[in-house]
Amino acid sequence: MLLSEIIIQKIKEEGPITFRDYMEICLYHPSLGYYTSSDERIGAVGDFYTSSNLTHRFGAMIGRQLEEMWQILGENEFRIVEFGAGTGQLCYDILEQLKHNDKFFNKLQYCIIEKSPAMMARQKKILNGKVSWYDHINEISGLQGCIISNELIDTFPVHRVVMSDKLYEIYVDYQDGFVEIIKPASEQLKNYFAELKVDLQNDFRTEINLDSTLWLKEIAESLQSGFVMTIDYGYTSRELYSNLRKNGTLMCYHKHQTNHDPYINIGHQDITSHINFSALCHFGWKNGLACCGLTDQASFLLSLGYKDHYLPQVRNGDGLAEAAKKEALLSRTLLFDIGMKFKVLVQRKGIQDCELSGLKVA
Repeated sequence: MLLSEIIIQKIKEEGPITFRDYMEICLYHPSLGYYTSSDERIGAVGDFYTSSNLTHRFGAMIGRQLEEMWQILGENEFRIVEFGAGTGQLCYDILEQLKHNDKFFNKLQYCIIEKSPAMMARQKKILNGKVSWYDHINEISGLQGCIISNELIDTFPVHRVVMSDKLYEIYVDYQDGFVEIIKPASEQLKNYFAELKVDLQNDFRTEINLDSTLWLKEIAESLQSGFVMTIDYGYTSRELYSNLRKNGTLMCYHKHQTNHDPYINIGHQDITSHINFSALCHFGWKNGLACCGLTDQASFLLSLGYKDHYLPQVRNGDGLAEAAKKEALLSRTLLFDIGMKFKVLVQRKGIQDCELSGLKVA
């Protein structure tokens, strides 16, 4: 049975479902979901690239920041917990960087929380015994270290809402095709905007990522002391709810092409929305996570020495002109095209305010 047929059957039996539930089925159905099937998703033969798949330096710079965090925490046992590790490339590059510090590396444990059996199998092909896998963060007790998510939260299913005479939520129905209908929004959705002190204008459509608030609560409860590093594309509330985005930020990715139709390529295209970093800060604070700072990815990488890490290799290598050309193209992609869109948020728990090198321009 096709995934679309499973969704149609569910709607016929139970009635219209929230867009959030529709999106969750599309992405995470146990065998046919976009992220849970065995198809290639990342890279040239997939649907999109991530920064860690463009260059090993991305992971190396994160490794430098983690080393500084370890020093701030007193150079004790340190756990890195990565949610949704994709191909495993980021983990591999971080560990390669940290091997240069024997003292840190010997006290380090890398934990991956992965929903996708296909991705876990792929990760295990390139990662060594320093890494262990878990189904849920509550399996990791006494956590001291850093929790990392790279392009994770944008994959959480979202509620879609529209403001008219009052706030409405968008549901998905089936009438010879998928159609959207609206129903009055729940108190939980209305309270989300009330807490953030956001007033939407009429005819404004947007997304609410309630799953991210639950995720923050879970990781805050598991983290004894340390940091949370969130890397993703998104905006603050002021930017997200401006007139420029009155139709929302929902996007679909299929074979490196974008579209705005979540009702096609069901189970075969990524569905994402931009992150509200103001919400992450607010709901993180409510659960004991203080905000260290927010910066764009380009500033984060440059502050940690991105350029210095690579230029000597270019100067000493063969084919200097070709290497310089590739370096210029990579820098444009990683620092400008992606680097200005993606942001890095760092939160902390159980430690005093501290200065992090990656947040010099925060």
